[in-house]
Amino acid sequence: MSTTTLPTRLSLRGITKRYPGTVANDGIDLAIAPGEIHALLGENGAGKSTLMKIIFGVVQPDAGSIVWEGQPLVMRDPAQARERGIGMVFQHFSLFETLSVAENIALALGAGAGTPKQLEPRIREVSQRYGMPLEPQRLVHSLSIGERQRVEIVRCLMQDIRLLILDEPTSVLTPQEADELFVVLRRLAAEGCSVLFISHKLNEVRALCQKATVLRAGKVSGTCVPSQCSDLDLARLMVGDAEGLEAKYRKAEGRAAFLQVEGLSWRNADPFGVSLKDLSLDVRAGEIVGIAGVAGNGQDELLALLSGERTLQGRDAERIRFLGEPVAHLRPDARRRQGLA
Repeated sequence: MSTTTLPTRLSLRGITKRYPGTVANDGIDLAIAPGEIHALLGENGAGKSTLMKIIFGVVQPDAGSIVWEGQPLVMRDPAQARERGIGMVFQHFSLFETLSVAENIALALGAGAGTPKQLEPRIREVSQRYGMPLEPQRLVHSLSIGERQRVEIVRCLMQDIRLLILDEPTSVLTPQEADELFVVLRRLAAEGCSVLFISHKLNEVRALCQKATVLRAGKVSGTCVPSQCSDLDLARLMVGDAEGLEAKYRKAEGRAAFLQVEGLSWRNADPFGVSLKDLSLDVRAGEIVGIAGVAGNGQDELLALLSGERTLQGRDAERIRFLGEPVAHLRPDARRRQGLA
């Protein structure tokens, strides 16, 4: 469906939300047309989730206005948002695991929608129609992660859905499940439903979304057509000038290490645990250092030694140094007093 000749479905004007010590949203403008898949991008803490909660009525803005299908609207709560045809699938699912699919959907739709038994045929019909088959009588705890997300989406589709908000929907999905989700979203958009899609996966955004709004530090840093941008273009909007960041990193490289781990070995007494062997790393001023690896390969053990949950004595205390001083023998409170938390 063409979005160029249709009026704006949702328009946010100057949305601002303040919390003690921070401005989560600072004068944000955003417009979404019917049938448009619109991405909302930004680093963690950029203000994306706060903005979505404002649209869905979970949070009230301190300033700014919401215009829904041409009419000013004060979104008081999620029930009002659902009445307007707005559905949201949160990153962390809000399902009761001991209840069935039909019972969960009935709870969300309210008594007026019918009993779980009455909803079962409609659940089957809607889920089959959009290629997300569900068995209404199955208990949620027996479903896979992908199937649980289907329940959340079908719950939204059981309404007269006009805007579907998805917060990091592919973060828990396999690539095959993500592809299946994109088929559903494209079909919804073709039927005129607007989709607001939050993701950190830029390749998905470029493949799926027709437009993107990028937030940085609570403000709109730019808008673009993702298919016409490279990942680097989108990353610059999200985090700022790439050359400037690279210069800061080069500057940090020349600084003394705040934290030094040298030749760290530690034998885990747990026969099912992981021991560390000759591990070394430096963390310099201004650096963010990642510890990567499949879970269960020593990350927990390393963090326990760095935090002071586990200590080392004698010459091994020299293996971990903070600001040049050995700290591996210190408990967590002593390390915190030195500035290591």
